Amino acid sequence: MSATNMERKTEAVQLDKHSSCQILMERKVQTKTNLQEIVKSKLKNGCFCTTKRLKNTFIDFFPVIHWLPKYNCKEYIWGDVMSGLIIGIILIPQAIAYSLLAGLKPIYSLYTSFFANLIYFILGTSRHVSVGIFSLLSLMVGQVVDRELQLAGFDVNDDTQHTISSTGESNVTTFNFSTGLMSTECGKECYAISVATALTFLAGVYQVLMGVFQLGFLSMYLSEPMLDGFATGASLMILTAQVKYLLGIKIPRSQGYGMIITTWINIFKNISETNFCDVITSAICIVVLIAAKELGDRYKQKLKLPLPTELIVIVVATLISHFGNLNQVYGTSVSGSIPTGFIPPKIPDVWVMPRVAADAVPLAVVSFAFTVSLSEMFAKKYEYTVKANQEMFAIGFCNIIPSFFHSFATSAALAKTLVKASTGCQTQVSSVVSALVVLLVLLVFAPFFYSLQKCVLACIIIVSLREALRKFKDLPIRWHLNKVDCLVWSVTALSSAFISTEMGLLIGVIFSMLCIIARMQLPHTALLSQIQNTVFYEDDRKYEHLFPVSNIKIFRFEAPLYYANKGFFLQSLYKMTGLDPALEIIRRKKNKKKEKELASKGKKRAAAVERINNADTTSNLVPNQLDFHTIIVDCSSIPFLDTTGVNTLKGILKGYQEVGIGVVLSCCNPSVIDSLERSEYFGKDNKDIHELLFYSVHSAVQFAKEKMSVVTDTTI
Repeated sequence: MSATNMERKTEAVQLDKHSSCQILMERKVQTKTNLQEIVKSKLKNGCFCTTKRLKNTFIDFFPVIHWLPKYNCKEYIWGDVMSGLIIGIILIPQAIAYSLLAGLKPIYSLYTSFFANLIYFILGTSRHVSVGIFSLLSLMVGQVVDRELQLAGFDVNDDTQHTISSTGESNVTTFNFSTGLMSTECGKECYAISVATALTFLAGVYQVLMGVFQLGFLSMYLSEPMLDGFATGASLMILTAQVKYLLGIKIPRSQGYGMIITTWINIFKNISETNFCDVITSAICIVVLIAAKELGDRYKQKLKLPLPTELIVIVVATLISHFGNLNQVYGTSVSGSIPTGFIPPKIPDVWVMPRVAADAVPLAVVSFAFTVSLSEMFAKKYEYTVKANQEMFAIGFCNIIPSFFHSFATSAALAKTLVKASTGCQTQVSSVVSALVVLLVLLVFAPFFYSLQKCVLACIIIVSLREALRKFKDLPIRWHLNKVDCLVWSVTALSSAFISTEMGLLIGVIFSMLCIIARMQLPHTALLSQIQNTVFYEDDRKYEHLFPVSNIKIFRFEAPLYYANKGFFLQSLYKMTGLDPALEIIRRKKNKKKEKELASKGKKRAAAVERINNADTTSNLVPNQLDFHTIIVDCSSIPFLDTTGVNTLKGILKGYQEVGIGVVLSCCNPSVIDSLERSEYFGKDNKDIHELLFYSVHSAVQFAKEKMSVVTDTTI
């Protein structure tokens, strides 16, 4: 009967065989599978369509259809309405403030917040995540927008006004572009939002494609220290970009690598132009916002709802600026007109997309990474499940669809999600309530923010970075907990801050991977000694009161054995055992040769041997007298072997046998055993497996001792 026709077949593998203990392990033989049949089956299942499957696919793509009919109105509605109102109130000042980071008008930030909440309500699987405008993404969008504005010849000064000269001609720079179908003249604001929507559309397309190809698992390669460091480094860049608003000075926006350094140089060059009205306003706003945050944190158990401090500050500052006429009297920079209603939808400009296609990649990665990680974090906390690929679709369409309505990139935001969860949110119905609050501002209250000073918005942004910047204080703790993770955090944070956000993300990912590779290439190795009166063995450099096993070396290698760390494995083994078999063979050949030469000259054999031993100056890895007869390799920490790893084990087995040292393996997992069997490590038909492979270190030690005692008795 062939292996493919057998449903169950076992073979006896004798792992331990000596007088004191004999263990028989039965290995199941895996039924061989035909790759062609698997592919055909997958294609058949994938292409097979039924009404039930189509219905399930539709419901999976629109999770709201599944959970909304089961909505418990009595239990959930109050918490959802309250959390939705609070998030809506928080969204308004943040949306207006983050428009500074994106280099766009505040109205577009409000559009973004409105549409993102509605779309995630329909497509999202998380009950608590708050999706909308996010400072980090706003910064990344703003950097691309500023670069394209400069390349198009626009003045990126934020305070450029649409003024009319005395001759009746507009002072606004325009940009002429043409496609195959039309020719259009576009002003600075028009061109800026065209770049932002094209960038957002492409980021959304990338995210949807990642969902189609089931690439949600990629989020696990973005480690928590790396994402944390990236956010902290970007926070430093965001802070730097807001300083000019705090001081009321006008400096050109820096582009390219080292933006943070260039910006600070320009700030100090223009420090004499400081607007003291903006400085005083900024100082007051920062004090009020920080004091309110500290009080809120201290008494959050007593306060049922978080204080809407940002909204209060914006309202009061707007009233003071309006009635005090600060823009005209002191020359402070204000937000300007914010129209009501919605601008007619427009297809993102295709002619811009090739210019921003590469910039959309890090934007898409950061957006989905934060959304998926936050979704999984809160799902675990509140004991429900989310689908990573569906989250990819959700955030992808939160970017694609709003890009037709003059919106820019969105993702989940930790701060708003924490507030949402703490104020009683039960489902994404709260997102609809938040969207209605934003809609009310869009339709009615938007024009009232005309006189709002930009320095007030900058203060809101800076105070919102408080938690991210506080993480610098945690560096000693990070270093104590895990030095490698601390290095990943530091490298990512510094590169994100001092090079660029995109390069910081790339450097962080590459450095994280290199750390993993380094751990696998240079793993921990140890010689084991016995714990007194037990059958267990541990690292004698880590624990005290262990007892070395006489005449036996027990070597542990704590990583996969593959082509990249083969050299380190051999180097560690030779160093710890004190014996390189190749050098020992060379030494013995030299001794034998010298012995013959001396014997031919008529000298006594004993004197010749003594002189040879005294004159021998070979490596310290070659001892004159061997103090052990067996090496036991503890394979409990070796998850797999590749071909190079198998050949390495075969090489040390042969090499040490040539100098009279036995090599045995212990604690191998089935994958390692299969690799060794396929390469005939245990001889033909595994005839030597009972002498080379043992179930435990202690069994191997007992076998080695008994074998040596038998050899000694035979010699005697």
